[in-house]
Amino acid sequence: MATTRRIHVRAPSEPALEPGIEAIKRELELPLAFPPDVEAAAAAAAAHPRLPAEDRSDLAFVTIDPPGAMDLDQALHVARKGDGYVVHYAIADVAAFVRPGDPVDLEANRRGATLYGADAKIPLHPKVLSEGAASLLPGQLRPALLWTIELDRSGEGITVDVHRALVRSRERFDYDGVQRRIDAGDADPMWAVLREIGELRKQREQRRGGVSLPLPEQEIRVEGDCWQLEFRARHPVEDWNEQISLLTGMAAAHLMMEHRVGLLRTLPEPDPRALGRLRRTAKALGIAWPERMGYPDFIRSLDPADPRHVAMMVSCTSVLRGAGYAAFVGEMPTQPLHSALASTYAHVTAPLRRLVDRYTGETCVALCAGQPVPDWVLQALPGLPATMADADRRAGRFERAVIDLAESLVLATRVGESFTGTIVEVERRDRDEGVVMLHALAIEAHVVAEGTLPLGETVTVRLVAADPAARRVRFELAA
Repeated sequence: MATTRRIHVRAPSEPALEPGIEAIKRELELPLAFPPDVEAAAAAAAAHPRLPAEDRSDLAFVTIDPPGAMDLDQALHVARKGDGYVVHYAIADVAAFVRPGDPVDLEANRRGATLYGADAKIPLHPKVLSEGAASLLPGQLRPALLWTIELDRSGEGITVDVHRALVRSRERFDYDGVQRRIDAGDADPMWAVLREIGELRKQREQRRGGVSLPLPEQEIRVEGDCWQLEFRARHPVEDWNEQISLLTGMAAAHLMMEHRVGLLRTLPEPDPRALGRLRRTAKALGIAWPERMGYPDFIRSLDPADPRHVAMMVSCTSVLRGAGYAAFVGEMPTQPLHSALASTYAHVTAPLRRLVDRYTGETCVALCAGQPVPDWVLQALPGLPATMADADRRAGRFERAVIDLAESLVLATRVGESFTGTIVEVERRDRDEGVVMLHALAIEAHVVAEGTLPLGETVTVRLVAADPAARRVRFELAA
């Protein structure tokens, strides 16, 4: 389930953005180059992986990722089986290369996750693994954790298994390309099966009161001296593909809950104040949200082809605050649910980019084999929630700083102009300060006023500062 904003630069090269991102990395003291011993250990591991005996390269796996992606965690194959379906989901087997306590493992535990900012990336593992030997690149025989999940005709899971196997992806797709082929009617029949499964899973999600947030990418478009910040609406195939990942995460959570050992991704119920802020944002964007309509139904009413609705989806990430991890061995978590999904859920599908997935994957492999969970996993479980919380904080700071940089660059030539917006948040200090949602730009920005900021009302604000060097934008309430 996407919970963060991704910014992509639609320009051959943008000299104003690159140094700004490098400055952010230094300012936040983010990890950059891997130490030489980590690179050496990764290269040695890439040359000598521990390969499983079973070969399932007969399955016609494919990958589907953003254009240019090389760290391919998942490969997919779906088919009909009787009046139901079978999902084969291959997940990169990082443990085939990384041993507990080796230099790559220790560095990954320090980093926690891959960090993304515009087209910059700070990887969790050295590229010789994450974009090479461990990545499920097309045409390459790779070790994987092979999930096999059978579904009935309604899309409900009825059996689950995960074990190690060799797999080979046949082709790498990107979302734009495969959606064009689906729309043109010349895509492989497997995509029609994926559509059926995806729609059935979305219906089940709706019935249990859950909601997936179809978060779009944000694009910076640079044409000469003109900067524009836009949202790219998601394609339907992205939602269907995401449902397979969610299905696998829920199956993993069920396995771990059943055996009383593992680590869950959790999310408390939304704060009513956050929901109130969202209603003001919807008003700012001119989107109807009837008083009796709940949050999940409102999300489902949004149109990913409408830029205003896409901006609303981005704002909806505010209700996901408080997400965390709950580790357990024997004693069950007091709050095991992921409230947005209305289900228990675990991260297991992105081990190249997220540390925790290696541990949860190993746990599920052991449980399905009827074997004890490895000691190195059990020893690490209690500390993983704190490790991942630190990684989430770094990712959030990096993401926010890059977005601030992008927004200040977009607005740098427009100081002095007036804009229409709605006050969505007020924070009273020595004078009123708050947040305004700009209607035309779908940007949330800092605003100050000598008097009172009218919460929830449409106002005119004037841009008084846009400083890319400081990544700061400031508006004042117009008289």
